[in-house]
Amino acid sequence: MANTPQAKKRARQNEKNRKHNASLRSMARTYMKKVDAKINAGNYEEAQTAMKQAQPILDSMVNKGIFAKNKVARHKSRLNAKIKALKAA
Repeated sequence: MANTPQAKKRARQNEKNRKHNASLRSMARTYMKKVDAKINAGNYEEAQTAMKQAQPILDSMVNKGIFAKNKVARHKSRLNAKIKALKAA
């Protein structure tokens, strides 16, 4: 348990930041799921627009330190590959 005023404030800030970061992480995952849902539905145009919406959100999560750079790059790459495969099919 925090004993000093500084440690108590730190504990409050950490909890507040944890909740905020969880919210941002959830939002980013939702955008990825939306793209995946459009791909599974087989709609190329909607999948493309959903990806265009998701990309800046995912990139901003990297800048905020919510996700690692390579994790976001991996997800974007895989989603783009699925969209391209959808167009080819």
